[in-house]
Amino acid sequence: MRIKNGVHAIKKRNAILKKAKGYFGAKSKQFKAAKEQVMKSGNYSYVGRKLKKRDMRALWIARINAGCRQNDINYSNFMHGLKVANIDLNRKVLADIAATDPAAFTAIVEQAKQALAK
Repeated sequence: MRIKNGVHAIKKRNAILKKAKGYFGAKSKQFKAAKEQVMKSGNYSYVGRKLKKRDMRALWIARINAGCRQNDINYSNFMHGLKVANIDLNRKVLADIAATDPAAFTAIVEQAKQALAK
């Protein structure tokens, strides 16, 4: 005898439909439509995870640049000054300092300016 709808086939379909829960219309009810949408959604989320990193770096640079402009230096000179002064802070930390503690960021900028002046 041939069993068409075995336990594993039902489990696979239910797993796909569970992932598709909340999708609009047939995409959450019909297996074929749900399977296609789950695959497409997986691709979107994979690409989105890469784009998120790019977006966050751009945001950090914008915040650092805004803090630099308030202290009369541009972003590229500031980053070069940090390298010359041997200050190893990444952009994420610098952006956080620029946004939350302007006084500390001003002190870092001054150190970078002094390193550039030498």
